[in-house]
Amino acid sequence: MDLYEYQARDLFAAHGVPVLPGAVASTPEEAKAAAEQIGNQVVVKAQVKVGGRGKAGGVKLAQTPDEAKEKAEAILGLDIKGHITRRVLVAEASDIASEYYFSFLLDRSNRTFLAMASSEGGMEIEQLAVERPEALAKIPVDAIAGVDKAKALEILKAGNFPADIIDEAADVVVKLWETFVSEDATLVEVNPLVRDPQDKIIALDGKVTLDENADFRQPGHEALVDKEAENPLEAKAKAKNLNYVKLDGQVGIIGNGAGLVMSTLDVVAYAGEKHGGVKPANFLDIGGGASAEVMAAGLDVILNDTDVKSVFVNVFGGITACDAVANGIVEALKILGDEASKPLVVRLDGNNVVEGRQILADANHPLVTVVDTMDNAADKAAELAAAGA
Repeated sequence: MDLYEYQARDLFAAHGVPVLPGAVASTPEEAKAAAEQIGNQVVVKAQVKVGGRGKAGGVKLAQTPDEAKEKAEAILGLDIKGHITRRVLVAEASDIASEYYFSFLLDRSNRTFLAMASSEGGMEIEQLAVERPEALAKIPVDAIAGVDKAKALEILKAGNFPADIIDEAADVVVKLWETFVSEDATLVEVNPLVRDPQDKIIALDGKVTLDENADFRQPGHEALVDKEAENPLEAKAKAKNLNYVKLDGQVGIIGNGAGLVMSTLDVVAYAGEKHGGVKPANFLDIGGGASAEVMAAGLDVILNDTDVKSVFVNVFGGITACDAVANGIVEALKILGDEASKPLVVRLDGNNVVEGRQILADANHPLVTVVDTMDNAADKAAELAAAGA
């Protein structure tokens, strides 16, 4: 889960990372009140989970509370790359002497944690990494050893941080590591990490991504979910403990196993090129337990997507045999009743496949078409989706 800047700021403050005074506002009046409380020049910043806010007019300076209200009126409701601004952060403006970059992240390719640091902050870090990779230090971090003051100094020296502030910056880095670990984050990024004219180090803007797999031990993270912006289908699937991602196509996908589902997305996209550009409508992995309840939950989510015109159920029987999956499909259709109104293409293979196909044949449900191969099933699902469009 990606956090808004104001949420990242609050997490930083809770772990002792230095931040500037600020408050989130959802109305111009709240923005004015926040500016009055701060008492100095403020910056009003759009709270959206996308970059490029400044270029889009989503970041504005305000000298007075009335001006803060005026700036908030201009920003609230602003569409920034498809993200509607519903809140602004009103924060004390900072005099900036220097800008730096720092982050901790999960390095999946090398199966470790990674620290990245640069004395050149403020710009797009991706651009810096491409144009001047030598300016961005990348230091692996051992998950057991972690980051103490000595390791923090090592990282910052590699990032060419100035000697006169490196000690204080290292203290901030240790606190950022504490935030990263204790909050079960996969990314903690500060850009820019600034030095003010008094040589204080401040986290001026932050990005945090939390690992949702750790939600069971982070009950406080539930309060960070933005219910307004959350896709209702994804929220519904999450409540049913389903691994679901909404896409923009017309063929609903259900599979058992992330690898199989990813392959299914590819074959449906390929098949859809022959049927008017039909595409996959979602990613949905029901895992190893394709019980009637799980199958019904998955179908319930997909069939309530108005973009879906057909559903492709692609299952390879392993631990859960194909006959159990077939029974799950039959029972799921009974559970859903009239809610099941779109054609289903089912491909079964693997353990007890003959028995599974026979169960579906005996049920003879008018919405279900059984196809032997993955490619032919994808083609049929795309054909049906195009016909129902």
